[in-house]
Amino acid sequence: MKKNIAIIMGGYSSEYQISLKSGNVVYDTLKASNYTPYRIHIFKDKWVLVDHQDQEFPVDKNDFSVVVNSTKITFDCVFNAIHGSPGEDGFMQAYFKLLNRPQTSCGMYQAALTFNKRDCLSVLKPYGILTAESYYLNLGDAINEEDIIKKVGLPCFVKANKAGSSFGISKVYKQDALQEAITVAFNEDDEIIIESFLDGTEVSVGVITYKGETKVLPLTEIVSDNDFFDYKAKYLGQSQEITPARLTTVQEEKVVTVAKKVYEILKMKGYSRSEFIFKNGEPHLLEVNTVPGLTNESILPQQATKAGISMLELFSSAIEEALKK
Repeated sequence: MKKNIAIIMGGYSSEYQISLKSGNVVYDTLKASNYTPYRIHIFKDKWVLVDHQDQEFPVDKNDFSVVVNSTKITFDCVFNAIHGSPGEDGFMQAYFKLLNRPQTSCGMYQAALTFNKRDCLSVLKPYGILTAESYYLNLGDAINEEDIIKKVGLPCFVKANKAGSSFGISKVYKQDALQEAITVAFNEDDEIIIESFLDGTEVSVGVITYKGETKVLPLTEIVSDNDFFDYKAKYLGQSQEITPARLTTVQEEKVVTVAKKVYEILKMKGYSRSEFIFKNGEPHLLEVNTVPGLTNESILPQQATKAGISMLELFSSAIEEALKK
């Protein structure tokens, strides 16, 4: 008998449209599988099952079930395709943990930690993971521009601490542009992180649990047509994503080792995509994403394809790993 798979998508953040695209790719792929997939839209004002005719049926949050035409549907596993909150910050993981419902992404703690860029980097630094110089601000803090520039230098990046898809990020060249960048970041989050600019090759590293093993996928080099890898570069084609990355053997070995180490230190499961920049020949970690994009154009599926893993194999493996737990 086919297992029912709930594909959760949408979410509460600026990334909801990208999440819907990812979720629909998973849904369309699983339709030709040994699973019965269902689309579940998760929004602040509604949780609904959306059928093939785009009719909506409310989700009972008490047990995560749905009644469709007088028939109660329950789910054997949840495929998490929500980028940002509440799918990537631990809330959905905690909810399904309480319901004892298998789900494909990492655990609650890992999601909450990695979603908070500055906390994640702080946890990893004692393990020898290299990062950029950084300065932290909470909403309402006094802003001392001289102290910030003394710590991180110019140019620097101002980022929303808990946001993805490059929302709320600016590259700042001059001190008189710093305040505006901080305002932009605070529009996305009440915490921000300001980091020194690392001038070097940027690579994205997919690390997944695949058929019971930790697997590092082929590396992707990011070459943005813009000043940095911003939203337009990521989603509007204004970048080159070169897989495999044009690295030396030594560079590749270093970043593969570090990315796998990060995955295992954090006791991750499911998918992850870590971003690194090489400085003085050494990979410096920028961030870890635990619900990366899953569209046909997204980096992780591109890497899986290079590794000889089809979209169906990629998604099915995540479901089977979740069902083992």
